[in-house]
Amino acid sequence: YGRLSCDRDGEETVRGKHVLFDAKEWVIELPDHRMNCIAFGRGKRPLVMIQGLNTRGIKGAALPMAYMYRIFARDFRVYLFDRREKVDKGVTVRDLAADIAGAMDALCIPNADVLGVSQGGMIAQYLAIDRPDLVRKMVLALTLSRNNAAVERVIRNWIEMTKRGDMKALVADMADKMYSNAYMKRYRPLMPLLTILQKPRDTARFITLAEACLTCNAYEELERLVCPVLVIGARQDQVVTGEASEEMAERLHCRLHMYEELGHAAYEEAKDFNRLVYDFLIE
Repeated sequence: YGRLSCDRDGEETVRGKHVLFDAKEWVIELPDHRMNCIAFGRGKRPLVMIQGLNTRGIKGAALPMAYMYRIFARDFRVYLFDRREKVDKGVTVRDLAADIAGAMDALCIPNADVLGVSQGGMIAQYLAIDRPDLVRKMVLALTLSRNNAAVERVIRNWIEMTKRGDMKALVADMADKMYSNAYMKRYRPLMPLLTILQKPRDTARFITLAEACLTCNAYEELERLVCPVLVIGARQDQVVTGEASEEMAERLHCRLHMYEELGHAAYEEAKDFNRLVYDFLIE
């Protein structure tokens, strides 16, 4: 995305591209670790997006992310924080939430709106539980508050595939578990390319972060949440299940939106997903 230059506030601008969304990438230096960060948008309200488990990280993705979430660019300054550069065995989603809090403190981002998707939703829950001062409103999408048989089976299967070095099987199973049948039918011919593009850059890191998905146990603490919450789920979700979204919304007594025909990747497939989140945050 071009050369990087550091401007006066310490962020790195993607030279020649920042005019569109004021998109920037930089590394946050925290006391114990480093984190890659993306920011975009020209609005004054801070919005922190916490992505799910992925194989590649966010480095180099400022412009694609800004374009994908361009609906937020006018009203919000959007921040995406990657997981810490060095993840130690045994890291939990609560640890990862503390990392996000540390990054927000370092950038002086108070009282932000938060969108957490999948593992990012697990992290977002602990962020709001442990640091309620940092969260104004929160959207929990395609996620859970405690383990269930489905997520245990899926995640452990992905870990075993990665340990075997069977990247083709890993990427294919991730796609099958996440996307709707209609989507897979349309894009299945692209699977060989997807296998190359989505192969984990660091398999040990991917395994450790996948294992962290199985440490979420926030259900009993959800009553400590004080911010307004929107839960978004999908009836055909084969990773965390739609029931996980329903039980979170019931526990929180909050608004729930369910996609009846979509699965875990509803945040990509549903044409109205970004609008749904935007409308909730802006109201």
